[in-house]
Amino acid sequence: MSVPLLQAEDVLVQFPAPGQAPIRAVDRVSFSVAANETFGVIGESGSGKSTLGRALVCLNRPDAGRILHDGADPFALTGRAFRAHRRNYQIIFQDPNAALNPRMTILDSVCEPLEILGEATAAARRDRARAMMDRVGLSGSYAGRYPHELSGGQKQRVNIARALTVRPKLMVCDEVVAALDVSIQAEVLNLLAELQGEFGLTFVFITHDLGVVSHVSDRIAVMYLGKIVELGPAARVRHAPLHPYTEALLSAEPSALPAAMRTRERIVLHGEIPSPADPPSGCRFRTRCRFAEPRCAVDAPAFREVQPGHFAACHFVDQLTLQGPAS
Repeated sequence: MSVPLLQAEDVLVQFPAPGQAPIRAVDRVSFSVAANETFGVIGESGSGKSTLGRALVCLNRPDAGRILHDGADPFALTGRAFRAHRRNYQIIFQDPNAALNPRMTILDSVCEPLEILGEATAAARRDRARAMMDRVGLSGSYAGRYPHELSGGQKQRVNIARALTVRPKLMVCDEVVAALDVSIQAEVLNLLAELQGEFGLTFVFITHDLGVVSHVSDRIAVMYLGKIVELGPAARVRHAPLHPYTEALLSAEPSALPAAMRTRERIVLHGEIPSPADPPSGCRFRTRCRFAEPRCAVDAPAFREVQPGHFAACHFVDQLTLQGPAS
């Protein structure tokens, strides 16, 4: 069996909080991602998605557990070896404007990773940057412009081009289309799909939009308050969810049908996601779950394989009949 390109083994990432216990942003998460796969991660704001994504590319060091790249621990590397290794694992951030230096031209921004690595000559770096800009749909006329002269979609294309200049194996896409208009979202998603086939990329696609992530992903992990509550093939997670939280996310998707023609009522989650500084006892979703029973407050449900390749963490997973997306 081939070694997964990426593995997370019981990963814990926490942050200090004055006067209280550390905040567990990512709490004992495990999964693997195969080469050329698109692995989706979905959840509400505050679920730990972005912190997990940063840990996967070594921007956050796990406080426990480990992350493996091609079967090796990247945090065991130091200095030049660590810097050379990280080029293979890149991240594209949610805010395309904040990710760019407003005082640098677009060409200089795309060249920057190659300059940091000290790769090739200045002329060769600029040639590669121009070629990558052209590949993502930005003509040479954009090279001398500054970020404020570009639209949101164009800025995100710049960030994609910059990450691709170092020829990574894996790219974490953290809400890369969340700040874009719907029409531009489709263009960027199609571009990423083309680049995956062309460059043999592996994607970890982080978003709050289950419709988007199920469209682009092979498998989906659903996160809630730092934990994965469901993981499985994208089609099964979307059309036959096993966890009540996934069902609620599907119910929240917009529908083009008038209310009178819809075949199901929307499931409304009452209240906000609890604070990770003081998570609920037992099942973390119990405070908002319509199926919660006293047992849920005492025992944390095991994350187990319910169907081949389809995992969930719910005491009543074998008893519930959950609904797919609204029709």
